[in-house]
Amino acid sequence: MLGRTEFIQTISKALGRGAANPADTDIFTTSASPDQEAVLARIKTRSPAERKQLRGIIEQVAGPLHIDFHPEDNLQDIAGSIGRLIRDKDPEWGTEKSVVRWDHPLLSRLNLESLLELDGVPLHTTDSEAIDNATKVSATEQQVTVREKVEASFIGITSADYLVAATATLAMRSRPGHARSVSLVPAIHIVVVEEEKLLANLEELYTLLKWDPKEQALGLTNCLSLVSGPSKTGDIELIMVHGAHGPRELHLFIVAGKGE
Repeated sequence: MLGRTEFIQTISKALGRGAANPADTDIFTTSASPDQEAVLARIKTRSPAERKQLRGIIEQVAGPLHIDFHPEDNLQDIAGSIGRLIRDKDPEWGTEKSVVRWDHPLLSRLNLESLLELDGVPLHTTDSEAIDNATKVSATEQQVTVREKVEASFIGITSADYLVAATATLAMRSRPGHARSVSLVPAIHIVVVEEEKLLANLEELYTLLKWDPKEQALGLTNCLSLVSGPSKTGDIELIMVHGAHGPRELHLFIVAGKGE
């Protein structure tokens, strides 16, 4: 077995490193490059018309990715469309319907709890503080309660930190109240994103996450999920199957402007 020194020398040789071709000394940069600064400036100065163009790109790529893109763009119409999905869709298993949503300001403004289409269907939120205040249970019991709500639900409703237009990719950080299980366990995933969260490509996403002052102040969370469409696999005889490892459907809504 190679020792540490021999192992590093082997890797260096494979990479062609030597006196004539030294490795980069600034692997972990401490400031954004001019190109990265330009990317940040482009994101921050993007006009409403340019965001509309990104919305159009998402609409084009959504179909091949089996994403159900909905044209509604104001909160009232989006809430109504979500209500119809809850009413018309059937659970994958059993007949009992239950819905779970993130504890998120945008989703709260939809006022889904008042939908007539619920008609007795439980609508849960992943608000661990509310659970704690109401029942005075431990943190572990809170997690179990949230997990049970998610597992019982056939629809999970989330927002997203960003939406990458080129690949219709959702970037979702896990936080208290933003359990990633809501986007992974229920058979149907509904996502509502504000138009100002649209990005052109993954370069913009990674640049923003690394160099934007607000993102730097937020720091890393436990998990960042990148989701492009419903769950799918082609493992068995190269036949594409949706819903094998997660939601079988993904419904996407984009709120116009500032989400009024």
